Amino acid sequence: MSDILDQILARKHEEISALRARTTLDTLHKQAELAGPVRGFAAALKRRAENGASVIAEIKRASPSKGLIRADFDAAWLAQEYDRGGAACLSVLTDRDYFQGGNEYLIAARAACALPVIRKDFLIDEWQIVEARAIGADCVLLIAAALSASRLRELHHCARTLGLDVLVEIHDGAELDQVLSADLGHDYLLGINNRNLRSFETRLETTLDLLHRLPPGAEVVTESGIATSADVQRMLAAGVKRFLVGESLMRQPSPAAALQVLIG
Repeated sequence: MSDILDQILARKHEEISALRARTTLDTLHKQAELAGPVRGFAAALKRRAENGASVIAEIKRASPSKGLIRADFDAAWLAQEYDRGGAACLSVLTDRDYFQGGNEYLIAARAACALPVIRKDFLIDEWQIVEARAIGADCVLLIAAALSASRLRELHHCARTLGLDVLVEIHDGAELDQVLSADLGHDYLLGINNRNLRSFETRLETTLDLLHRLPPGAEVVTESGIATSADVQRMLAAGVKRFLVGESLMRQPSPAAALQVLIG
């Protein structure tokens, strides 16, 4: 399989150039100021984790590896379903070319419920971070595989200055070392993606094998491959209480009912 991540990042540079051409950073900052207060993404996850599984439920129409996931796609309805099913937070894909997402889906999902929302995209520039707050995001994703340690630190600082929470995503031990060297303190959520972004192979052991290397107090989110209640129980037994779940819920007639079964 070709290196999908490199293809996506090349496209992101084009999108950033287009964003810079159609607006100004000052305009984006003004829009961010008008977006209203953040809803506290990390705090919502923490509250729910005190009583068991705390789920970030993902609104994702398609993916490069699986193609179209849900044809009858309605971001607002999905947000309400996830809220009714017991999600702590929402994740909304805004990448258009590879995941058939869009900023408009995040706006619609956040308006449809009271849950905090993360902008799920490949963010490599401050302009994208400010844009995330301008469209109402409460948290942003920073993917270690796409960033140097110094760039990770700069984007993390930009997000926190705007009041956004940050989910930093890793896939292996080398990326964990990179994140730790960025010296972010404890001011972030650490996502461990069980799906390799280069090959798209998925293994739950990716999370489990890295747990012993994490700093004390790390707020871990296990991502991808969580499909059954047995998967959830396996993670809970290992001390992992935060989950990002998308595809297994998106394919169900009632995502709310599926989420309730998943988390018990």
